[in-house]
Amino acid sequence: MKLSAPPSLNGFLKRKNIELSFSRYALKAMSAMAQGLFCTLLIGTILKTIGTEAGIDFLMSAGSLAQSMAGPAMAAAIGYALQSPPMVLFTLVPVGFYTNQLAGAGGPFAVYVVAILASEVGKAVSGETKVDLLVTPAITLLIGVAAAMLVAIPVASAALAFPFDANSAIFFNLLYLNFTYDSEIKFALILTIIS
Repeated sequence: MKLSAPPSLNGFLKRKNIELSFSRYALKAMSAMAQGLFCTLLIGTILKTIGTEAGIDFLMSAGSLAQSMAGPAMAAAIGYALQSPPMVLFTLVPVGFYTNQLAGAGGPFAVYVVAILASEVGKAVSGETKVDLLVTPAITLLIGVAAAMLVAIPVASAALAFPFDANSAIFFNLLYLNFTYDSEIKFALILTIIS
């Protein structure tokens, strides 16, 4: 399902690779967010738990580090899925960090909303001025931080009101969006999530 816009706006959106569609936002961006979450929070939790149980400080440190990078990884993954240009993509790292820190336990859903908004606005301004090196990251960052201040806590609160947490998002993506992991890996991930 695509939203329609006036012809002049349609041309601009097409030129900027901004596609207002269910597929891009609900499937591609959500899948990317789950991958970013998996590569940081879930792997970090696994490594930290193994390190704690085995008394291996290195694994505990690596796991804690990965867990702390969940916001930036999710935002960058979303920007990648939305085909953001490099300066927008890299600026999403501090946006994701700030949003995740602000939102607390509901961070993944707040990062999802804020990263989409910051990415699309960043894409819209990218390459439009002679001082793109300054304008694109500044606008992306300011939009991301402002959006986080406005929506992170309400979105996180709404997300936490439903029995659908970050592990459920990964589980949903693994089962229904057909990630291309081998069956054994899917089984191991599912066991990790539900334990």
